[in-house]
Amino acid sequence: MSKLFKIKICGITNYADAAYAVDCGADALGFVMAPSPRQVSFETARKIIMRLPLFIVKAGVFVDMPIDNMKEIMEYCGLTVAQLHGRESRKCLNCMRPFAYKAFRAKNAAVLKEIKEYGCGSFLLDSYSAGKQGGTGILPDLRIAQKASLLGKMILAGGLTPENVSRIVAAVKPYGVDVSSGVESSPGKKDKAKLKAFFNEFKM
Repeated sequence: MSKLFKIKICGITNYADAAYAVDCGADALGFVMAPSPRQVSFETARKIIMRLPLFIVKAGVFVDMPIDNMKEIMEYCGLTVAQLHGRESRKCLNCMRPFAYKAFRAKNAAVLKEIKEYGCGSFLLDSYSAGKQGGTGILPDLRIAQKASLLGKMILAGGLTPENVSRIVAAVKPYGVDVSSGVESSPGKKDKAKLKAFFNEFKM
């Protein structure tokens, strides 16, 4: 399958993993700014980002953080876009645009109405797990994902691995994919063999 869409590697915590992901062909890297096994300090994120190529998207994953704080952190770290992964309002999203997109958790089909209400041209669809905002390693309902992909440029996340990603992309047809735990040896540490295998599914 050709790489006709975008690939984001999330949960980056060190430069070696970031550099290898870029070498493999990543379009974007994600840095978790909220409590998580993959959370990275602002200082560490800044040091990594300052060494990355200019045209790689650097996304900060935020959960229910005040707008001014997010903007300050983005400027300090050199982040290019904010992924709003909590219960942020449509007003919050609009205040952060065009440098932000909203993540939605596909608990059930009601998420489709929620996406429409936010008026998102681009958004991320993640799986739902009670008590967790993301990084669950669980696939979202693909029937819901197929319908959501018709509502805008959807980035699909949750449970993707080198073994299933090409099949799921063929079925859902997202704008892009976001992977974290599926290419890790442990939380926050990427596995080079898994990363390479993931990208090999989409060789040009």
